Amino acid sequence: MRSYEIPKRVVLNAFKKVKQNKGAQGIDEESLEKFESRLNDNLYRIWNRMTSGSYFPPAVKAVEIEKKSGGKRLLGVPTVGDRVAQMVAKIYFEPLVEKHFHDDSYGYREGKSAIDAVRITRQRCWENDWVLEFDIKGLFDNIDHELLMKAVRKHVKIPWLILYIKRWLKAPFQYPDGKVEERRKGTPQGGVISPVLANLFMHYTFDKWMERTHPDKPFARYADDGVIHCRTLKDAETLLENLKERLKECKLELHPEKTRIVYCKDDKRKGDYPNTSFDFLGYSFRVRECKSKKGKIFYSFNPAVSNTAKKIMKQTIRRWKLHLKPYLTIEQLSREINPIIRGWINYYGHFRKSEMYTVLCNLNRALVKWVISKYKKLRGLVRAGKWLGCLARREPNLFIHWKMGIFYATG
Repeated sequence: MRSYEIPKRVVLNAFKKVKQNKGAQGIDEESLEKFESRLNDNLYRIWNRMTSGSYFPPAVKAVEIEKKSGGKRLLGVPTVGDRVAQMVAKIYFEPLVEKHFHDDSYGYREGKSAIDAVRITRQRCWENDWVLEFDIKGLFDNIDHELLMKAVRKHVKIPWLILYIKRWLKAPFQYPDGKVEERRKGTPQGGVISPVLANLFMHYTFDKWMERTHPDKPFARYADDGVIHCRTLKDAETLLENLKERLKECKLELHPEKTRIVYCKDDKRKGDYPNTSFDFLGYSFRVRECKSKKGKIFYSFNPAVSNTAKKIMKQTIRRWKLHLKPYLTIEQLSREINPIIRGWINYYGHFRKSEMYTVLCNLNRALVKWVISKYKKLRGLVRAGKWLGCLARREPNLFIHWKMGIFYATG
């Protein structure tokens, strides 16, 4: 007799999703390839333990990564087997809570994207003079387990699902030096089920609270990052104090350096205020020169790729060290970097694509250095640049950004 009913096909489907998402090795150093080499045995063991109630998640591998804004973030990397088990739970859990989530919650949700959040934020900045930009300090690290489980039990009546979510919340961190750290709060950023748990927590902590107490102030939230639109400065100041109190009740706090009130200054908004721009999801919102269909110049509050995002992309190009890869052909080089360039353009090219040009010209400069390293007869920036420009006109499909007509290494 099985304590819990979980079909074997669900476990197999869970593995397929985990494989598609890829991911690093956990504390057991077992790769996806090694796990798959004994797939039937591994999946049977997970199914057997989950259905009998005897599944206990192993410790989560603690990995520090660099944050885009500086500093480091602690990721928790589960083993491949544990990711499969978490995916089984997510397959059951997500449909139970997803249908209740707010329309303006955009993070980690199928059918919603960061670009959707940027687009609606642009529209609302045109309609409202003020924005409260906020960021929650260490959301994934500080979620209160008791409050979270209260929300879980509100929507979940499946005993095994509640049991395993509790166990995943308590799974300890294991550091590279072997040190094991017990956890009494938070859900590891890097876990399969963590994003939906964080969204559920924020659904009651923020989304429903805003709906109940400030229904006249539209917002867009992407996990722990968000913006709220206000009609007046007084409204924004009052909201900021109310939000601090609300988060304190839920054992969270605002990030002091990433939370502020912003005036959406443009042609029609003439007043002064210290903050007239903000960054949200890699885009910088501020007043920008625009041209009407009739050619008239005006100034509007609009998003474009942020300076921080451009800096990160340029750093990535430098890390490629293309000039040290003369052994590659130009076709091999394009296959290696095109997927990344395509991702940048697809994301940051939605609004004012021309702001991407400095980054793409920077890439061309890196390609010129590769040409100099590759061909002795083309030594010198001018000669190599002309050769690359001719190639770009002859074969514009070779690199994604060449299709946009960006052939030169200037800018």
